[in-house]
Amino acid sequence: MLSSEIHIRVTYSDTDQMGYVHHSNYLKYYENGRWDLFRSIGMPYSELEEEGMILPVVEASLKFLKPAFYDQQVRIVTTLKSLKGARISFAYLATDEAGDILNEAFITVACVRKSSGKACLPPKRIIKILNDHMKK
Repeated sequence: MLSSEIHIRVTYSDTDQMGYVHHSNYLKYYENGRWDLFRSIGMPYSELEEEGMILPVVEASLKFLKPAFYDQQVRIVTTLKSLKGARISFAYLATDEAGDILNEAFITVACVRKSSGKACLPPKRIIKILNDHMKK
């Protein structure tokens, strides 16, 4: 399976009144992980946009297991799970410095033509790259 790993330092503005990372920030962290994964296979998001494609999130499921706090280092692992039609699905794992799981997520994006706002199949070269990596 194709995976990538990034590390994020929690900023003060990422936390809520309880001192925890606000739940909405995990979506931002996971987006960073997703774009890192695309970049790692030679497909930066900027190139997709130049080709007239956008990848909006169409489904997200997050499970909060343990809070993250200000100035904590969080490891985000993004794994490509499936490519079905216009949809690309990813699994995510956020862990702390000790390796404890903070959050698990499953997110699906759809390939959409920017000009029309309609779902479309990814370009053939992208399908090939993703399928080749899913077979490994």
